[in-house]
Amino acid sequence: MPKLAYLGPEGTFTEEALRILAPEAERLPSPNVTAALEAVRRGEADGAVVPMENSLEGAITTTLDELARGESLLITAELLLPVEFSLLARPDTEIGHIKRVFTHPAAITQCRNFIARELPDAVVVAAPSTAAAAQEVALPGSPYDAAIAARIAGEHYGLVELAAGIGDRTDTVTRFVQVSRPGPLPEPTGADRTSLVVFLADDHPGALLEMLTEFSVRGVNLSRIESRPTGDGIGRYFFHFDFEGHVADARVGEAISGLHRISAKVRFLGSYPRADGLFPQIKRGTNDGDFTEAAEWLGRIRTGQV
Repeated sequence: MPKLAYLGPEGTFTEEALRILAPEAERLPSPNVTAALEAVRRGEADGAVVPMENSLEGAITTTLDELARGESLLITAELLLPVEFSLLARPDTEIGHIKRVFTHPAAITQCRNFIARELPDAVVVAAPSTAAAAQEVALPGSPYDAAIAARIAGEHYGLVELAAGIGDRTDTVTRFVQVSRPGPLPEPTGADRTSLVVFLADDHPGALLEMLTEFSVRGVNLSRIESRPTGDGIGRYFFHFDFEGHVADARVGEAISGLHRISAKVRFLGSYPRADGLFPQIKRGTNDGDFTEAAEWLGRIRTGQV
């Protein structure tokens, strides 16, 4: 039975994602994303499940930065989880009596309309996670009257649901990834995603364009690009890329090789099945057979067979 670390405590959306991705796994709650990934690097866990991006808030920058630094880890799977927030409180609590609410900053942002409408006089305090907020509210003598968290958190900590679906949007989704130490990659499915981190060799006009060209000329479609500071000074960045395809695909392998030639460092984060199961539209001249035919043609020319 594999042991998987995750962003805890019990009752987080991450735990819910882990239950779907690996229902048979032993679960190891961690206080933050960094601790979950370090548990994998130290061998205390076989893998980890962490949030990668949210359809409303964008990238989870802690996850991006941790995957770019330290010992390499590989993404082996992903999950798109609908995010639905609930207002949770101790039994016999009424909404009108709530004066202090505890929740994660992302939940504050995503539930601002409900808070303004239903809790106009309440003070909302930031928590390390939505589950940590629920855990705190459940404690006897807690200074908080309610938490905004997942329904699963209320089930874990004995809280009642005063309101469900309180997010400003009903279609909010968070993308979670499962990571492990380096090893065999998932087999190509035809509906795959590859993730990379690329560091600039030097800062010069057109540096980003040069990287993007490696994808464009090979018909590789980008699904996400994020810049993050290296920490080496103002204006120094590295880039996270997600794109369609598997490293076993000729067009993807060629693009990665091209990036390796022009960049200071390329960190491969994995090729894995897409959670949405969408197959890419492969541009004419960029499928595996086209690359094979072109290589054979070039070989004949080099031997004088013109």
